Amino acid sequence: MTESHGISPTSDHFTCMVDLFGRAGLLEKAENLIDEMPLEPNASVWGALLGACRINGNTELAEVAMSHLINLGVVDSGSYALMSNMYSDLGNLEGLSDVRKLMRQKQISKTPGCSWIQVNNRVHVFTADDTRHLQRKEVYEKLDKLMEKIEDTGKYVNKLGFSGPKSCHSEKLAVAFGLMTLPSWMTVYIMKSLPICRDCHLLMKLISEATSRELVIRDAHRFHHFRDGSCSCGDYW
Repeated sequence: MTESHGISPTSDHFTCMVDLFGRAGLLEKAENLIDEMPLEPNASVWGALLGACRINGNTELAEVAMSHLINLGVVDSGSYALMSNMYSDLGNLEGLSDVRKLMRQKQISKTPGCSWIQVNNRVHVFTADDTRHLQRKEVYEKLDKLMEKIEDTGKYVNKLGFSGPKSCHSEKLAVAFGLMTLPSWMTVYIMKSLPICRDCHLLMKLISEATSRELVIRDAHRFHHFRDGSCSCGDYW
């Protein structure tokens, strides 16, 4: 860029490079690039590193990225939620408690999420553990049957349970509703207000494989096209 085209890289270029290194699993190179930046790393750069750490399971470096985001005064709940999810996955209750305490101190609350799907020219909106939809009983029954089918494959272990009000994320309900109401040949399209979580992402891949249906979820960051047990994002998001 600088030698051949006379273009000085901006923070956006460095953010892209950190993201690329993260996708390749080269976290050390990503960290070194940030250290050598001629510019002061901004929230986008540290956020890209934090996302890379989540995918690659590097909690130690994630804590470094998170500390910089905190020092920069970032109030986006997404970064805090990502860090707390990493601690939760590792069973680090102390770290999880610290993040939640920090969120309370900074008065940062997690934005309630929802998912919606259009069926027969009508938009159906679902929230986590939804109890308001008119067909909620049938939707939960459909989701239970899907979970049983998937768990029988041995590829997914249901640690939380999804019957009734047990941490059932909105996209699970929306997909279950789509599968029970749309023709078998039709792709199920879901819109979601927040980024999809790791558990839901895995479940959607397995649902697409178990039902031979294509699922498309547009979350807060990108499109996820699930087909035959895989996702278009390559499991990096």
